[in-house]
Amino acid sequence: MIRPRPAAVAGVLLLGAFLALGVLVRDRPPALDRAVADALHGQWREPVGAVTAVLSDAVFGPLLPVLLAGVLLVAAWVLWRRGRRANAALLLRIWVLLALCRLTSFVFKPIYLRDRPRVFPDFAYPSGHVVSVASTGFALVVLCAWLAPRLLRWVAWIAVLATALSAACRIVLGVHWVSDTVGAVLAVTGVGLLGCLPLRLLPSQAGELSAARKAA
Repeated sequence: MIRPRPAAVAGVLLLGAFLALGVLVRDRPPALDRAVADALHGQWREPVGAVTAVLSDAVFGPLLPVLLAGVLLVAAWVLWRRGRRANAALLLRIWVLLALCRLTSFVFKPIYLRDRPRVFPDFAYPSGHVVSVASTGFALVVLCAWLAPRLLRWVAWIAVLATALSAACRIVLGVHWVSDTVGAVLAVTGVGLLGCLPLRLLPSQAGELSAARKAA
């Protein structure tokens, strides 16, 4: 289990890395960004681009956290009505955590004002699609840690894979640099770990964890 102090340190380091990376890449894409963008130049016009666009917008994109947020609110309301208020409160805290993680792209894009590899609306850093998928995955991992620990490893791997696929889609479409997707993961993980502290979502409070599992 992650303890509060290591989680706080890791969260600060990851968030600091996100902020520093944004400063480093804001005005001039690094060599890796340029190399990948040049290698995939024009792929968004090809059939692979059409398929990738559908996957990016319909599967690995902003729809995921919206759906999860709705499910969490409905489930919390049902549990509250049934008298299982501890679990309802847990779901509401995870909803807040999801919102905090998702907000990273809305907050920081207007700060860094980074241009995209090709002409496209909005700014680049961090990738909103990758933030969406990573936020959803992070929230689900926390949920499983509390209520379904047997599924934790599987959910964690699925979250990592989905985030990687989301990043790949955005890069293939030429709407994000590699560093935009890396920054998205750093931001979500850093904010997520730090957000878990005041929300008491780190599964290290043995009493709360045991009670939540018994009520599940």
